[in-house]
Order: sequence, then C-alpha cells, then structure tokens
Amino acid sequence: MSKAAWLWIVICWGAVAAPPAKIVLVAGKPSHGPGEHEFNAGSMLLAKCLRQNPGVDAIVVKGGWPADDAVFADAKSIVLYMDGGENHPLLADDRLATLGKLMKRGVGLACLHYAVEVPGDHGGVELLDWIGGFYRRPYSQNPINDVELTQTAPAHPVSRGWDGFRSTDEWYYRIVFRKDDKRLVPILTTMLPKDAPQQETVAWVVEREDGGRGFGFTGGHYHHNWGLEDQRRMVVNAILWTAKVEIPASGAKCDLTTEDLKANLDAK
Repeated sequence: MSKAAWLWIVICWGAVAAPPAKIVLVAGKPSHGPGEHEFNAGSMLLAKCLRQNPGVDAIVVKGGWPADDAVFADAKSIVLYMDGGENHPLLADDRLATLGKLMKRGVGLACLHYAVEVPGDHGGVELLDWIGGFYRRPYSQNPINDVELTQTAPAHPVSRGWDGFRSTDEWYYRIVFRKDDKRLVPILTTMLPKDAPQQETVAWVVEREDGGRGFGFTGGHYHHNWGLEDQRRMVVNAILWTAKVEIPASGAKCDLTTEDLKANLDAK
C-alpha cells in the first residue's frame, strides 16, 4: 500500500475516532414565577437542540453548581444559565479561580440572561475578559420591553440560518464593555430605552487571546421565548461556536415541539 493511502486511512480514522465536543450546561436553582427563569427546563431544551448537531455531547447540571467540578473535565464549552448578581453561584468558594484555569486552556463560555450580571469589583473583570461584557448595577438596565431585534453581524458564523425578530423579554441593556475592544462582535441589537432610544447590544461574542471564545445573551427571562426559532438558533449557534463546532451554512439544527416547551418546568 502506498504512503498516500496509509495517510488517507490515518486521516479518516482520526476523523472517526475524534470524540464529540463536550458542552456542559449549568442550570441554576429555581427562581421567579412560573415560566420565568426556568433554568432547568431551558438548559434541557438547549441541550436537546445541541445534540441534534453532529459531533456534540451536551450535559446538563440541574439545580445549581455541580457538586464535583470534574464534570468540566475535557469540556469544550460551559454554559451558565442561572441567577446572578452578588449571589451569582460563580462567585462562591474558589469557582472564579476554577473557571479561570479552564478559560486559560481555551474552554469556551456562554452566559445567558441573569448569568451575565456580577458586581463590578467581584467577577466583572473576569467576565469582561471571558465573554466580553457584563451587567453592572446601577448603570445597566433591565425593564421588560417589546422590541424589534436586529442581526448586526450577518457574516459571522453565529448569524447563520436566522434573521432579526420581535420579542417581549427582560432585555438587559447598557452592558459594560471594554472601550474599543477589538475582540467584540455585536450579534443582536435593539433600540432602547423607548423614551430616548439608541442602539444597544443584547447579544455578543468575543475571541479571547487564550484561544477561547465567549458569548453573552441578555434575553431568556421568559421560557416561552425559546419557542422563537430565530432566538433559539442564534443561541444554539453561539454555544456551538464557543465550543469550536462548525456551524452549517443554514444554521444549527434546533427542532422543538410545543410539548418540549412544556417539559421539565420547575414546580413553582
């Protein structure tokens, strides 16, 4: 057998043997009223969508931070969907340091809705580095708004297969970003506040110097909004992107049924 034939066999075997990209979704404890902050149900929906795409192994940690950080071993990306602020689970014990070590290895990170909020002096510097921005009180704002949302980076892989859409949600805005951050790519914007509108970024991505990728999304307050295919595909695309999984030209698969949206809701 020729050397070229052997090389082809080795390449094909490597492609077959390559392990799937492990994505760990950490769902926070129940909070707010029914249909709001449904972190467990929302994470399980996203995991189901992620698994519809080849080369992906999505794992959901329900009900708060994992008891054993070993679940993060070999993860390509971590998704945090949980309450934030001063009681953000990321800020307890030595979790910032634990995640920091993973970030230095190039692991991706996505923070959804309340998970983008941390105090400026405790977690703010880290989220600025890891995902490119964060929600800081009292500067940042979070009223419920019904808005038109605009896709702002059509050439980016995260923008494949979806378009701008309309949604009522607790859209956080006035997000803190680094000044002139060349890493930052706004993905979704809207005009807020209603009485003095200006373009505000509500979803964004960054590519970090350590080789990792970050994503922030300020929507996700209302569970039923995962029924919006454009929102769902944008977020699934972004999570795959943070895990360095190739996104198809038509966008990621993210099929759900109405029954899926009713499943796994917390008892509230």
